[in-house]
Amino acid sequence: MVAQQQQIQTPIKVLIAAMGGEGGGTLTRWIVNAARSQDLPVQATSVPGVAQRSGATTYYIEILPIPDSQLNGHQPVLDLYPTPGDLDLVVASELLEAGRVIKRGFVSPDKTTLVASTHRVYSLVEKMKMGDGRYGGEAVAGAAGKMAKQVVLFDIQRAALAVGGTNNSVILGAVAGTGILPIEPAVLENGIVQENKAVEENLAGFAAGMAWAEIKNAGSLRAGKMLELNGQAQALAARIKRTFTSEVWPVVLAATERCLDYQDTAYANLFLDRLDTVAGYEAADAELIRQTARVLGLFMTYEDIPRVAQLKSRAARIERLRCEVGAGSNQIVRVTEFLKPRPEELAHLLPPFIGKVVARWADANPAMARRFHFRMAMRSDTVLGYVRLRLLVALRRFRPLGYRFGEEQKFIQNWLTLVRGALENDPLLAREAVACGCLIKGYGDTYKRTAGNFTRIMEVLIQPAIDGAPFMAEDLAKAREAALADPQGAALARALAEIANSGAGVTNSAT
Repeated sequence: MVAQQQQIQTPIKVLIAAMGGEGGGTLTRWIVNAARSQDLPVQATSVPGVAQRSGATTYYIEILPIPDSQLNGHQPVLDLYPTPGDLDLVVASELLEAGRVIKRGFVSPDKTTLVASTHRVYSLVEKMKMGDGRYGGEAVAGAAGKMAKQVVLFDIQRAALAVGGTNNSVILGAVAGTGILPIEPAVLENGIVQENKAVEENLAGFAAGMAWAEIKNAGSLRAGKMLELNGQAQALAARIKRTFTSEVWPVVLAATERCLDYQDTAYANLFLDRLDTVAGYEAADAELIRQTARVLGLFMTYEDIPRVAQLKSRAARIERLRCEVGAGSNQIVRVTEFLKPRPEELAHLLPPFIGKVVARWADANPAMARRFHFRMAMRSDTVLGYVRLRLLVALRRFRPLGYRFGEEQKFIQNWLTLVRGALENDPLLAREAVACGCLIKGYGDTYKRTAGNFTRIMEVLIQPAIDGAPFMAEDLAKAREAALADPQGAALARALAEIANSGAGVTNSAT
């Protein structure tokens, strides 16, 4: 009986791992106020970070599940800091935050319930890498399933956007749905009402979070957005499932959807036609097809003026901005979009015979071209400003007639020819030709430099190997890493010189 009583008196320990500016403080306040409304002893401490992704913000809460009135005047001793392996509930507002708390030992398989979001907010380190610098989300999701006693893992940000609520309202609902806290869900929900900020939207977010927790949709990390199965998209999805193995469906579906959204159904079918020319080779395994689909999808959806306007005018973006600033349904959020297209960017949309002249002039006179730009500032929250953005989006109908579209299609066809030629010689060479697709990044000057580095590797190393010259995989990897480390091209030049001087390429390391 004594042991049971002591166990009952053990505080419920909660750790909230968030990013600066995400509302972790509001979430903590909701929980603390709800505990106090039930006469439960509660204590909260925090270690605030900066309002950026580079600074983590943590909150620690302890709640004694016995009302003050039953303690006979005794005061509980509550800890100020979390202890690894001794937490009942851990909340992570973003997937990498979940990985951070798991790595630090705060999640234990015998005790801890983990509530985390699968969405990503990429760190500066991830964004700065020239290649794919993203940390593997699947690994974090897998670790969550193994290390936690119970896990509630879903895209909290998407759930919030769907109902117009904030991320922390969805998290509060998910926390309530776990049943870990000694507080009824209705009491936690009432905290949102009492605060009187965006009440209707945040209550909807609370309900959405509770629903996810109740169905315990653990580990549902999606590899990408799935095509909406209606109209012509249904035919695309059916073609994908008929043509490709299930191992590559998520990536191929995501890339197809991207091309469909970027242009039209014909363009999405063109993507699948091109991918078919690679997947048809016996040497093309699932991993090669996945990587080819990813790179090809990115190549075919390059950023131009219509694409930028399309992304800026999405309803989901507008709702996300409202959520980020904590705007209520009756509040106006002013958004000013700044666009500054340069001559070469305008040339991309012009007919080839005119666009080619303008683009060549811009390349030959970069300093002068930078001075000639068209500065535009438009309020996308106004009818006139939004209509101007949508008129820019409408220009995508004429994209196939523009100069850059033709140049990009030639580039893609040349790259695919190299990949197919490599497949006929050595699958290892084909994988390198595909992997080099990660070299091309950004827009404007950055795009020109990185595309130039890509072309040099293709011409100096890949094409000669296809033509029969011996090659070493280590040389290709060395050249690629040099290009990623220095987009200006100096490191790549040194690497290529070293490869030439060393007599490399004498033998294939795979044989």
